[in-house]
Formats: sequence, structure tokens, C-alpha cells
Amino acid sequence: MTTATVPSTSDQRIVLSGRTWEQFKLIQQGFEDSPGMRLAYYKGTIEIIMPGREHEVFKSLIGFLLELFFVERGIEFEPTGAMTQERERVVSAQADESYCIGTSKPTPDLVVEVVFTSGGAAKLQRYQALGVPEVWFWQDGLFSLYRLRTDGYERIERSEIPELATLDLELLTRCVLMGDSRLEAIRKFRQAIRQA
Repeated sequence: MTTATVPSTSDQRIVLSGRTWEQFKLIQQGFEDSPGMRLAYYKGTIEIIMPGREHEVFKSLIGFLLELFFVERGIEFEPTGAMTQERERVVSAQADESYCIGTSKPTPDLVVEVVFTSGGAAKLQRYQALGVPEVWFWQDGLFSLYRLRTDGYERIERSEIPELATLDLELLTRCVLMGDSRLEAIRKFRQAIRQA
């Protein structure tokens, strides 16, 4: 008899404090063959996240809709997904989605984080250390956007990435929340982009 494993709907999170960069690298090596695991390091703290089903559904839908916007508007982009971004011995992070807009760059222009179990403040510190210009959080059915300034991130109402300035965040939010049918959400989003 075969037993099917039902994926967890909620994220699982482990935080280890007082750890060195070398310890982080050893843990990272140990998880090399574990797809979907997210590891982060900053100021001696290691975070291991095992995303749940809901997290992955929202992450994928947001990514798909953003990429649809890029395609419909003729915006060149490079999807860098959950690639590991690091500054040796300082910080390591894996976003849920990330993008270089226009041309390929070592640091993505935009990082998107879906937050179910861990807050954004610590993640903002990581991305500041990496120099990511803009970070978006999806939490509790809303987007919150942050732009990197000289003294840290500042909350903004709309993207300051020129190519995303015309993106209707209310429309994007409504479409992400259309839980009944992802196909219908995508159709509505595409239709609205084409009519704008």
C-alpha cells in the first residue's frame, strides 16, 4: 500500500542564532539536494524556511502575473527567481521571486517576498546589505513596497522602477486574491493591461 504525503499548507521555519558564516556554509551544503528549501544568513543568524503549499501558490501566481505584465508591455526582464544572493561572510538570502529589469545585473532590481511565518524587518536588513533597490512583500492579502535610500528602506506607494511605474497594484492585488480560478485571474489581469 502506498501512502501519499499531503504537502503542508503552512511554512515551517527554523532560526539558529549565534552561528558563524562557516557554520552557515556547512548547513547550506547539507541542504544542496533539498529543492524548495530557503536558507538565509545575516549577523550570526541562520534562517531555514520550508515553504508550504499556500506560500508557493501565491509566490508562483505573483511571479506569473508580473512576468505577464512585462511581456504585455514589451519590457525586457531576466527572472532570477530564488537565486542565492550573497556578500561573503556578511549576508546570504534567497527571495521568493526576483527580477533584473532591462539588462542582466549581479543584484536584481526587484525582490518579491511572500510572508506567512516571518516578518519583513529582518529580510529588509538582509536586502539592504545586498543593495537590492526595491523589495515587495505580500502579506495578509496586501503588497507593501520598499525602496532603498541612503539610510535604509523607505515604504513607497508604487514602484519607483520606471518600467513598473504604470503597474496598477490594486489590480494586481485583486487578481492575486482571486482564489477560485487562477486562469480567470490571469485573464482579467491581461485584459486590464491591454485596455490601459
